[in-house]
Amino acid sequence: MKTEIKIKPFWYSDVWLFPKLVTIITTLDRNGRLNAAPYSHIMQYDSMHKRPRMMLGFRQDSHTFENICATRELVINCPPAAYLEDVMETARFYPEGVNELEHTRFTTVPSRKVKPPSIAECPQIAECTVDEIVKLEKSSGIVIANIEAIVVDEGLDQIGREERIRRMDLPIGLGDEDRQEYFYTRAENLIKLPLKETPDGYRAADLSAELTWDDDAMQDLMKIPALVRKMVMKQTEKHARKLNAHRVTKQHMMELAAEFGMDEAMIERFRGKNRKA
Repeated sequence: MKTEIKIKPFWYSDVWLFPKLVTIITTLDRNGRLNAAPYSHIMQYDSMHKRPRMMLGFRQDSHTFENICATRELVINCPPAAYLEDVMETARFYPEGVNELEHTRFTTVPSRKVKPPSIAECPQIAECTVDEIVKLEKSSGIVIANIEAIVVDEGLDQIGREERIRRMDLPIGLGDEDRQEYFYTRAENLIKLPLKETPDGYRAADLSAELTWDDDAMQDLMKIPALVRKMVMKQTEKHARKLNAHRVTKQHMMELAAEFGMDEAMIERFRGKNRKA
């Protein structure tokens, strides 16, 4: 049995469970004073790396949001679970101008592309500038941020996702109880499941092309996972038509990939090591 409940303020914390990435946002105010505060209302806004962006939510009266509006720069730092008590210290409501990090074990290092410093102990960092700010009426402030640099601990970009998850040990925020006790979990019991094709997924290999395809272009298309092959075919033919072409060439596929910011290395990753043609 299920029951409907009344939707009221703080529903997103008191009732609905939103597992979230735990981050510390570092900013500078107009006078160059450092501010640090934890935020979890964050998600990728544009996942294609040609124009990578994130979207973040803030209280409009928070020091962090005011600093972002003033300087248009921020750093998203992802701390490991071992530093959760320090994360909670940055959540305290210190007066304006106080550097919360001075009350923690965190240390700062210069950022590469923006003025606010980064946190050395965080294995994953995104340096950002403001693309757009939206002030919702009587509500949150939304920031769409351009990712100027992604910085990680040395070697993390060379290992697989499972090992990277375990090594980074990023905590997951699970909300709070009456704004007094905050709940977190970590990836100690990591579950990994394979994505299987549907029973008739093999039919994706039998595509009906509207244009003639060169042999090398068709060979490249058939290397793409069957689950998305039809979509890639349609997009490539659409691109070819824009160029008044009646045949699809490998060059058309390369041009379309470049339009989405994909190089050959990314295409190979997209195909996957164990995919069937």
